[in-house]
Amino acid sequence: MGLSPKSKRRLQRILPFGVIWFVIGLFVLFIQEAATGNKNINPNVVITLTPKVFVFAMISVTIIGLLVGAVEILWLGKLFNNKTFYKKIFYKLSFYTFFLVLTIIIVYPFAASIELGLSPLNELVLNKLSNFLISLDFLSTLGSIAVSLFVSLFYSEISYNVGDSVLMNFFTGKYHKPIQEKRIFLFCDMKSSTTIAEQLGHIEYFKLLKAYYSDFTNAIINHSGAVYQYVGDEIIISWKFEEGIKNNNWINCFLAMKQDLHKKANWYKNNFGLEPTFKSGFHVGEVTTGEIGTLKKEIIFTGDVLNTTARIQGLCNSHNVDILISEELIKELKPDNSLEVKSKGIAELKGKEQKMELFTVSRSS
Repeated sequence: MGLSPKSKRRLQRILPFGVIWFVIGLFVLFIQEAATGNKNINPNVVITLTPKVFVFAMISVTIIGLLVGAVEILWLGKLFNNKTFYKKIFYKLSFYTFFLVLTIIIVYPFAASIELGLSPLNELVLNKLSNFLISLDFLSTLGSIAVSLFVSLFYSEISYNVGDSVLMNFFTGKYHKPIQEKRIFLFCDMKSSTTIAEQLGHIEYFKLLKAYYSDFTNAIINHSGAVYQYVGDEIIISWKFEEGIKNNNWINCFLAMKQDLHKKANWYKNNFGLEPTFKSGFHVGEVTTGEIGTLKKEIIFTGDVLNTTARIQGLCNSHNVDILISEELIKELKPDNSLEVKSKGIAELKGKEQKMELFTVSRSS
């Protein structure tokens, strides 16, 4: 069996840490060797860079980077999630500094043992370690580690704020030139949002939106979706066509979002005095995808499919359902006995000449 979408996403977020640490480590070793003319001018402290030591050093620094990434993504990032950007960096640097000093103390004897051909616990190796810990070379090593740490944490924060796939697409230049691709779109809008906002007030309504969007996270990740935009109380989710139709990800994402929100009904009632619900529209079609903007760059989609999806979603109230799906997309639904599909008839979409049959889907009783 392959990795789940959630595991793939975690792996994709952790791997850049290893790459960043490897590249910076390689650069630092190159600078050090260039500065000393490839000669060890302080053999009592510095480890001579033999081929075996070099391989060990690069493997070690990559593993440490991956370990930092795993700690960051799976634990520490969540611990400081509500802190400001600069406080996050400060707290994390403090934690990782202690962690990495301990790592140096553990890794250094192994590198020295490879150089000297002795046991890591040999007296000569331990003496070299003690000399290293009170030398300027130790501070220099801490400095290079701090750079690797800061760059990887900075990358993590930027990635978290703009989205992993968006940041990677910027780096690779995938959408530097516009391309056409087939995508599935879900427009998801909170019901009675204007009334709720008036009832709660601006601050409490914002807190509600924050919790509301947060509760969609697992469903979106677990079904390979990507958040395209948050527009007030509306969230737009997108799939590349192949990823969306795989395992019926597109419809299962909606059903999981609905279920996860309902599970927290009592929490919402206790904190806000109401249970938020939403209505959704689905459609599929060709879009043009590319980078746009000068002061602030974004990767955007353009195409009739977005307008049509918005129109479909807007008909949910008149049909008294919480989901409407275009005929074109419902044809891509893979057989599933747990799903019940019902036609809502032919609809005339605002601003569209061609009429379209719409469908709704629910779990079978």
